Amino acid sequence: MAIEPNFLDELRARTPLATIIGRRVKLARSGRNWKGCCPFHGEKTPSFYVYDDHFHCFGCGVHGDAISFVMQMEGKNFPEAVDELASAAGMEVPKETRRSREEVAHVQSLEDVLEQTQKVWSQALYTPAGKAGLAYLTGRGLTRHTIEAFGLGWAAEGRGSLAAVLEPHGITPHMMAEAGLMRLDEDGNPKGELFWGRVTFPIRDRKGRLVSFGGRILGDGQPKYLNGPETPLFSKRRLLFGLDRARAAVRAPRPKGVPPTDLIVVEGYMDVIALHQAGFKGAVAPLGTALTPEQLEVLWQVDPSPILCFDGDGAGRRAAARAAEVALPLLKAEHSLRLCLLPEGEDPDSLVRAQGAEKVGVLFAEAKPLSAVLFDLLAGGVNNPGPEERAALRRKLVEVAALIPDKALASEYRSTLLDRFFETFRRKKGNKRETGGGAFSGGAGQNTVVVLDAVREQQRILLALLLRYPDVVPEVEEALCRLELVGSFAAVRDLLLDLSAEGLLPETSEALIKGLDGQDEKKLVDEVLTGGGLPMSMQEQDASLAVAARTQWWHFYGLLHFSQFQQEVEQEIARFATEGCDSAEWGRLQPRLEALARLKRGEMEEAGL
Repeated sequence: MAIEPNFLDELRARTPLATIIGRRVKLARSGRNWKGCCPFHGEKTPSFYVYDDHFHCFGCGVHGDAISFVMQMEGKNFPEAVDELASAAGMEVPKETRRSREEVAHVQSLEDVLEQTQKVWSQALYTPAGKAGLAYLTGRGLTRHTIEAFGLGWAAEGRGSLAAVLEPHGITPHMMAEAGLMRLDEDGNPKGELFWGRVTFPIRDRKGRLVSFGGRILGDGQPKYLNGPETPLFSKRRLLFGLDRARAAVRAPRPKGVPPTDLIVVEGYMDVIALHQAGFKGAVAPLGTALTPEQLEVLWQVDPSPILCFDGDGAGRRAAARAAEVALPLLKAEHSLRLCLLPEGEDPDSLVRAQGAEKVGVLFAEAKPLSAVLFDLLAGGVNNPGPEERAALRRKLVEVAALIPDKALASEYRSTLLDRFFETFRRKKGNKRETGGGAFSGGAGQNTVVVLDAVREQQRILLALLLRYPDVVPEVEEALCRLELVGSFAAVRDLLLDLSAEGLLPETSEALIKGLDGQDEKKLVDEVLTGGGLPMSMQEQDASLAVAARTQWWHFYGLLHFSQFQQEVEQEIARFATEGCDSAEWGRLQPRLEALARLKRGEMEEAGL
């Protein structure tokens, strides 16, 4: 059965080997890999190891991938095993036809074209024509051993020089074009070589097979770096430069006490090569694109927590933020990321040459979990934001956390992000707060409030309800944050949000008031609570009235922001209809539904307005 190698590679990449084998063999973690007792021979001490793409038994020597495991365990032939795995992965196996057999042979011929080209370019680097390319590479600190290990080369000047060298080997311009070495005109005919006057970088797939090239021009020409186009062999979205070497290094046996090799994602060819030369054998890089979901899945197959390293400039930090947003919908409890942001103006190549491997190693060792740096990436240097900016940022933090499909993990991220938000933008309990422009007149005993207009009184009642029923605050935090309040009201709102974020919010109004004795906020809180206009039913602390308090709070919020409130409730209903919800989530929606219904009927709370 002739099946295109690319299909089989994709099938293996989509098949989690540990899951397939784990259905038949009890596996336990062994570093980044798995181990268990071999299913092919009787043993009591585990010697059967499962890696990201193959298994091996050190007892009986059996070795293979997902396809061969199914064949040996279930007694199936190759087509049957492929069919079973493809069905589980949601893939359709190409039917065996004469054309498919010809396509397999065609792919193999393209590999031959690339290998012959690699021989030409790697040899040319050490000729007089390649003198400038060799000088560039050695000037960047690369040794001859490193240059040869990575197969770096030189594409000579002139757009027809390679074709002339390959022609005696039976390689035509059409074959070169299909292999990604020549451009095509509007009619699909070869019109010129893609790589010339450039240092060349062979690009290999995860198994080490040559699939394309990258090139760097010397001088000020553009583009500085050039990758080959998409071909039957080469998909930029799925490959990472250096992955074949990095995989081997990450899973290589190591002496006891030696830490595992980190998988490190950097931004360019030279970063990867410089890090490998400095001893960081797990370095890889995307191929001229931002990190893709497909590349992240490939990374997690090798290392459950790879390090993403970005240059220490604005572009590097923007790239880090983009990578984080790409990763969030893919995160699982067992798959995460670490981020390393380099000093301003540095990249891994320059840093390792200027300060040495030890300094770079310290930076990698200090790489922080995504959860710890995500807030800084999303806040983007926001300083002293106003209410609108704070509300927008807080909404963004909540939306970003919601991208994570695992609800428990999403909840943890949301809590972490909001904790940082309140820590950063809210002044802490005990600090002196501004009292604004005199919205209140007189002391707490005067029971007098200057009601400037109905809107301010509605805002006061919103805060009074929360002071009477502090346990409502966590349920309305996001909406409360969006309100634009006068200075004195804002100070009370900040107090409530701070206490909630710090886990110090009392369960009762009495405990809240008592805890403020002797503090600046006590006077403001007393004035809000005793200002009049609060319904009599709310004046008494009664747990049975908590539900009514929630509905009443949302009613007044809707009076202040009806259009936005209606839209938010309708969006939540639509989300529940699509994704479902638990009883607790539905219970939190009920007060908003009732408040919205009252607002639509035109009912007004008896609040002395």
